[in-house]
Amino acid sequence: MWYFAWILGVLLACAFGIINAMWLELNGYAGEEQQEMTEDQQHASGGHSEH
Repeated sequence: MWYFAWILGVLLACAFGIINAMWLELNGYAGEEQQEMTEDQQHASGGHSEH
């Protein structure tokens, strides 16, 4: 029955990854608004940012 525990672990890991991605999409990255704001200001002023 080791395969039962293995498949539960895989499913739990997948569920954790999906929930984490959904949470990140909802809340955003730390400093994401700051980055978007500076990019909008650069586009408005005609400047180009090279990453």
